[in-house]
Amino acid sequence: MSAVLPLDSAQMPASPNWLQRFSAMDRAQRMRLAVGAVLLVGVLIAAVLYGRQADYRVLFANLNDKDGGAIVAQLAQMNVPYKYSEGGGAIMIPGDRVHDVRLRLATQGLPKGSVAGFEVMENNRFGMTQFQERLNFQRGLEGELTRSIQALSSVQSARVHLALPNQNGFFREQQKPSASVLIGLYPGRVLDRAQLAGIVHLVASSVPELAPSAVSVLDDTGKLLSNAPDAAQSGAFDAQQLQYVQQIEQQYTRRIMEILEPIMGRSNVRAQVTADVDFSQTESTSEQFRPNQTPETTTIRSQQVSEAGGTSAATTATTGAGAVANQPPGPSAAPINGANPAPTVGGQQTTESGTRRRESTTNYEVDKTVRVTRAGSGTIKRLSAAVVVNHQSTQERGKTVTKPLSAEQLERMTALVRESIGFNQERGDSVNLMNAPFQVESVPVEQTPVWRQPETLDLARSLAWPVGLFLFGSLVLLGLVRPALRNLASTAPATARGKLDALEAEAPQRPALPPPTRNAAPAQPTEEQLRLEDARVLTRENPVAVANIIKSWVNGDAA
Repeated sequence: MSAVLPLDSAQMPASPNWLQRFSAMDRAQRMRLAVGAVLLVGVLIAAVLYGRQADYRVLFANLNDKDGGAIVAQLAQMNVPYKYSEGGGAIMIPGDRVHDVRLRLATQGLPKGSVAGFEVMENNRFGMTQFQERLNFQRGLEGELTRSIQALSSVQSARVHLALPNQNGFFREQQKPSASVLIGLYPGRVLDRAQLAGIVHLVASSVPELAPSAVSVLDDTGKLLSNAPDAAQSGAFDAQQLQYVQQIEQQYTRRIMEILEPIMGRSNVRAQVTADVDFSQTESTSEQFRPNQTPETTTIRSQQVSEAGGTSAATTATTGAGAVANQPPGPSAAPINGANPAPTVGGQQTTESGTRRRESTTNYEVDKTVRVTRAGSGTIKRLSAAVVVNHQSTQERGKTVTKPLSAEQLERMTALVRESIGFNQERGDSVNLMNAPFQVESVPVEQTPVWRQPETLDLARSLAWPVGLFLFGSLVLLGLVRPALRNLASTAPATARGKLDALEAEAPQRPALPPPTRNAAPAQPTEEQLRLEDARVLTRENPVAVANIIKSWVNGDAA
């Protein structure tokens, strides 16, 4: 131990650099350090790429395969990243480029859609026949009508078929065009009668000489929505009548609910109204004749008068001789109205006698009243209303108590219901109002766990990558990189300290000494123990110097 001497600072070698420390590490430590550094760099790159990832938004949705393929090919040419949504129903691109890409695709006519309109007329080829021109015109007209029908909010898809016959020079042999429309509706939506009539008249007005009765409208289930031409004659049930009855019943039910809910509460009234509607159409004609009673009220339509008469002459001789001459003259034959006397001819008086005939025919107007009565369709024959109200709830001593309504309250409510629906006893209307407790069914509410709620799942999906990268980077940093760097920083001192500990552990073999007695004085340390203690102190205070000394011993250099 005489060689263990303190060294000056000038004689102490310089501390090893990082390269020397890395070379002093064993193979396993080097591999751990390299793998940790590579993984840490990979985590940093992934974090940077995730932070720079754009938010994807929908560019187009519900595209057919042809338009989808054309748009994807165009996006690849434009170097625009894209991806598909779940199920492939939409094409998504970065949100900051959605509007720009849509405008650029619109300039190229994308998406074209499955329906082609009059743009098919723009691709006419040289040498096209008249039949091909007519066919393209028909296809273009069908496409334009399809686009117009699809513009309705309830229509998801539509298809129009037109039958346009050739017109020849013979007017009597010309055929009328016809059309068929197939409509697909969105789930939960229906077309009312006004919308169906609008579709029919839209198609009929777009095709020359096409009558609305020649347009058939069907839905995607094959049901005929438009009325057949002979529906009224065949007595078929009209859906419009059922809809009219439902509207009347709903209107009266809403009236009852609106007048009773403010009294009993929103969920304490139930009402149903049944309407008996008469859709039969009747027409009656009556004629009434009134005779002519007085001359003032008579009216002569025509009058005809005819007269006929004849005359005969008789001569009487007046002489002075004889008995006849002594007779007094007879009465005058002159007419009463002062007509001229009968002429005398040669001393004779001529008398005129005859017959006259007069006929008069008069036709009078007879009063005639013609009355035509046509009964209206859709008149209400009878109304029946059924109303149920809940028991009245009151608070007594902090508890909710229900009790039935009094007879007076029920009578008042019944009167309100009758007034609201226009009760008519002669028509046979009936109103039945009953008071009964409502059965409240307790529906068990399923408590969805927090980890199954949609908000939690969306938050977990959004935080999965950042949190995963952070945890993985922390694991690599703390588990591989940090221990390797710590070993790299303490490679040389740890080696020297290990050799000194090994040297100190080599205790010499000495014979066993008897244990000291209890009353004996403590033994003084020997010279060897003092040197050993000095070596230990030197090792603690200056381990580098001690390591250099041991290194010189190992290499065989002089002390």
